[in-house]
Amino acid sequence: MTITTSEDRVPRGDVVAPLNFYEPPSDGSSPFNNIDPAPGVPERNYSYQTLPVTIHDIRGLESSFSLDNDAFQIVQGLPPSAEEDLAKNGSNFTSDASISQLYYPEVTRLLLDTIPGSNKVILFDHTIRRTSPSAPRGPVQRVHIDQTAYSVAQRVRRHASSPEEAEQLLQGRYRIVNVWRPLNKGPVESYPLAFASSQTVNDKDIVPVEHRYKNGYTGQTAGVLHDEGQKWYFLSGMTGDERILLECFDSWAGKEDLEEGSKVKGGRVPHTAFEDPRQRADAEGRESIEEAGWSIF
Repeated sequence: MTITTSEDRVPRGDVVAPLNFYEPPSDGSSPFNNIDPAPGVPERNYSYQTLPVTIHDIRGLESSFSLDNDAFQIVQGLPPSAEEDLAKNGSNFTSDASISQLYYPEVTRLLLDTIPGSNKVILFDHTIRRTSPSAPRGPVQRVHIDQTAYSVAQRVRRHASSPEEAEQLLQGRYRIVNVWRPLNKGPVESYPLAFASSQTVNDKDIVPVEHRYKNGYTGQTAGVLHDEGQKWYFLSGMTGDERILLECFDSWAGKEDLEEGSKVKGGRVPHTAFEDPRQRADAEGRESIEEAGWSIF
């Protein structure tokens, strides 16, 4: 008799899988993406190119990567969230108000404890993704970066307590870091997150894309062109006591005149969900939450 556990079902080790990379508009126009567009309005004016990529499993090598070197970092051994206690009542990470009250302080403390020198954290957004067809948001299978230098400055000005504070903060070091964690009870079996080491991604392959909202606000995300030199990774079988820190922006990146800044290699991480060709047809759908916030130094 063979007993199959959830751990047996998790694809492990390096894999070649298809990733969807940015492809520019055919007419040479500036790329845009409309959020919840009205009928007749295109969602976007660009497309994607699907290419096979080797994605390396970093299970067992988690401590080899850092925000300053790779723009991603793994944190492990965290206690259960206070929000998870609500799972007993069937309300695990389903209430925005509860998430703000219970989970936001935990994320703030994690960033303050993990990012050296940080003295202030402002969380401004969170997104829950579930693989179920009925879920409002599922895993995003497109290579992207959540913010650009332009949109980060907008965020600082939008969320600072005053215009004067915003301009003061913009003179120092600031980062936008997403905190990503799975919500599945067992190890993640399907649609894991892939991320490329920032130091292997060229600036020329990062393309700003207008992110247009119905309320008139326009931000920016970034599409990413494929390059053979990019090094891609994932963490197999992630569990609820693990987090991936995904750095969207670091104002010190590339500043060679700063002693510490010269150590920051890239400071922005392309990432995407992907379908592992080894995952079982009946694999449990991945559920996750990503928390966006910026840290001040």
